[in-house]
Amino acid sequence: MTTNYIIVDDEHIAHDIVKGYCDAMPNLNLVKHCYDAIEAMECLRNHKVDLIFLDLNMPKLQGFSFLKTLVNPPKVIVTSAYQEFALEGYELNVVDYLLKPFSFERFVTAINKLEHMDKPKTNSTVKLEEERLFLRSNKKHVQVRLNDILYIESIGNYINMILADKEIQVREKISEIKKMLPNNKFMQVHKSFIVAKNHINSIEGNRIFIKDYVVPIGKTYKQNVNALLG
Repeated sequence: MTTNYIIVDDEHIAHDIVKGYCDAMPNLNLVKHCYDAIEAMECLRNHKVDLIFLDLNMPKLQGFSFLKTLVNPPKVIVTSAYQEFALEGYELNVVDYLLKPFSFERFVTAINKLEHMDKPKTNSTVKLEEERLFLRSNKKHVQVRLNDILYIESIGNYINMILADKEIQVREKISEIKKMLPNNKFMQVHKSFIVAKNHINSIEGNRIFIKDYVVPIGKTYKQNVNALLG
C-alpha cells in the first residue's frame, strides 16, 4: 500500500535528504514540498496525506504548535536538530524522532516503525505472512517476511536473525528490533534472544527448542515463558 507523504521544513537541503531517502524505499509517494506550516495546512486540506516529515524550528508557526492545530493529523516523523523536544514529541504520539543529521539506516528504522504500528482495520486484517521488514545487511537492504523469522540473537551491536531458510546479520540493537515486532507473535526470552512463538517446538527447563536450534531462557524472562504456557 502506498504511503503519501509531505516534507515540512524551511531548509531546502533537508528536503533533498528526506526525499532521497524516501526514493530508496518502496511505496512512499511525495505529495508536496512544504516550507512552512501554513503551506502544509493548505496541502492537508486539498490532498490525502498519510505521513508528515516535520521539522520543528520553522518561521510563522513552530512544528509542534502546527501539529497541535490538526484535529486528525496524519502519522508524523519528526526531523529536528533539537534533541530537547523529543519527550514532547512522543507525548504527541509521533512515530519517531529523527535527530539531524540522521543516517539512512536510522531513517529505515523509523519507516519500519511506521509500517508495523497497530492500525484499525475495517473489512480486513493484515496477515502475519504479509508483514515484512526492510533490514540493512551486508551493505544492502533485504526484505524479511515476519513469518520466516525463527528467532533473533543479539551479538554486540549486531543481531543475527535466524530465518526458516537462511541467516542474516543486521547492524541493529535487539531493543530496536523488538519495537518493530508484534508482541502477540514474538517474545523476548533472554536479554540476547527473541523467539517467534509460532515456531516453538517445545520448552524444557530453561531451554526452548525451535527446529534444530536451542535458545536459552533468562531468569528475568522466565515469567514471560510461563505466561505462554498458561
